[in-house]
Amino acid sequence: MRDRERRELKRLSRIPDAKIDYADIPAAGSFPPDVHVGRFYRPVKEQISLRVDADVLAWFRLQGRKYQTYINEVLRREMQGRHKSR
Repeated sequence: MRDRERRELKRLSRIPDAKIDYADIPAAGSFPPDVHVGRFYRPVKEQISLRVDADVLAWFRLQGRKYQTYINEVLRREMQGRHKSR
């Protein structure tokens, strides 16, 4: 990268997000069916002890063998939904 490009990037990084004009960016469409968002993203897993209501756990277990993965997906959707609403 050239010095001039570095200076330009540094200058741009100092602009607050609220001052960026997104008007000329087209609206995002839906992804093609064969695209997997997050396909190569593998977050670090951390083992924890978590207390949940027995009926809630029973319901998740009824969803199948990978119920813990499903619990994680539900929690991630909730996390991302709340992040977008801020």
